[in-house]
Amino acid sequence: MPKIKLPRSSPRLDMTPMVDLAFLLVTFFMLTTKFRAEEPVLVDTPSSIADQIIDKDYILLTVGSKGEVFFSMDNKNSRRSLIDKLDERRKLGLSEKEKNTFAVMGSLGVPFNKLKTLLNLKPDERTKFKQDGIPSDSTDNELNDWIHQARLVNANFRIAVKGDQNVHYKEFQGIVKTLIKNSAHRFNLITNLEAAPNTKK
Repeated sequence: MPKIKLPRSSPRLDMTPMVDLAFLLVTFFMLTTKFRAEEPVLVDTPSSIADQIIDKDYILLTVGSKGEVFFSMDNKNSRRSLIDKLDERRKLGLSEKEKNTFAVMGSLGVPFNKLKTLLNLKPDERTKFKQDGIPSDSTDNELNDWIHQARLVNANFRIAVKGDQNVHYKEFQGIVKTLIKNSAHRFNLITNLEAAPNTKK
């Protein structure tokens, strides 16, 4: 009796669900990712074993290696309230467009007399603009106004200081004095995370 040959067919795999899943993941990450704003100065932070995360309602003071200070805070609405207060207090004469630009930009480090110039630049020009830092010395402590008005906007803001490990101690001490003057006795230092020392023998 002759053998019956069954027709051979190659296995078929439906890729439609996998493609759907891939697009769902891409959409999820696009909607939930928060991009980090470009910083005006590179900071080489010291290392520590602390791992507390600050991701919202914060004021960030960045201190460059030469002691230049940059100010930033999250929350677009809080930034808008802050620039309104500073414009009124310092008589900056900012337009609505300039205030809206400030509300969405990242860190800045210019004296008040250069703020209007910075806000009127195009985004690509703003990244190339030389920012020398916010004056924070005893004779002209503009940083004090930034911190004071920001704490009036939201007293619950957490303050974080991101300082270069090569910055001179006196520069950092001046920032700490400004914080204490504004009753900000607790603040966080941003560092690189390193492994905890092994104490087991």
